Amino acid sequence: MLRQTRKKPTSWRRNSISATRYRVNGWLDLPVHSILVAGSKNRDERVNISRADKVLLGGGTAVLGGSALFGVPLGFAVPAAALAAVMLDGIFRPTSSVFYPTIAHGPRDQPQVALTFDDGPDPAVTPAVLDILGAADARGTFFTIGRYLQRHAAIGQRIVDERHELGNHSWQHSRLQNFYGPRAHTEDLARNTSIIQKLTGSDREPLYRPPVGLKSPALARVATRRELTIVAWSLHSRDTVIRDPRAVAARVLRKIQPGDIVLLHDGHDIEGARRHVVLDALPLILDGLRQQGLQATTVSELLRR
Repeated sequence: MLRQTRKKPTSWRRNSISATRYRVNGWLDLPVHSILVAGSKNRDERVNISRADKVLLGGGTAVLGGSALFGVPLGFAVPAAALAAVMLDGIFRPTSSVFYPTIAHGPRDQPQVALTFDDGPDPAVTPAVLDILGAADARGTFFTIGRYLQRHAAIGQRIVDERHELGNHSWQHSRLQNFYGPRAHTEDLARNTSIIQKLTGSDREPLYRPPVGLKSPALARVATRRELTIVAWSLHSRDTVIRDPRAVAARVLRKIQPGDIVLLHDGHDIEGARRHVVLDALPLILDGLRQQGLQATTVSELLRR
């Protein structure tokens, strides 16, 4: 179960620090910090300091300190190169927690895996995926694009009614989304979150998967403020590039292990484009999981969230 524990300072002082740690079954321990504005005791007035901001502040300090102590170019180049490497990892590696705590897999001690489906719902694909999951008594998590979910809300409602999970995969899924500022990220997130909450009847913040798995300091600030749970994956099916469904299934079944979060696609971010490979690959994957004694469940169930 995802548990939240809060350590309160003995007294609230100006610029005092409080810490919140998130634990998932003891194998995940993620700190998030905030600073009180002008000594306010009101939690709503805290200015959240994201992990990305701490990386930038620490890296900038190292660059300036190195330059002052050892001069240019050596004192500047070495810490600057290290900071650049850390930043690139935070941006481009989907499972990186440099900017924000990111979940890539669940506990490895239970015979469960999570199948996740991105970029839908697609009326030509998603209903058939639901039929396949239902026939196998399997559950999945659908990271939906908001503009599609709004258009095909009935499919979203079916996902909920059949005890699958709706996740937020942004509203627009823009190829330029990682260049958004905090305000644009907030607006994009909120639009899809609102639809998901209406369909589920819950005000809980849904799981979030950034488009293409990319993150930025701006997204990290928004995620920290909204206390998002960001989910990546530990096993990519490559169904976006492999056209043979048997090869997709073979890849997944060859690499799968308990606790894995598997990335599949039931939609496409480009209007009018479709991905059908999953329809023939999914029955093979589910049959292979059954033979290996693995149960397909939702991400939240995998995390006992």
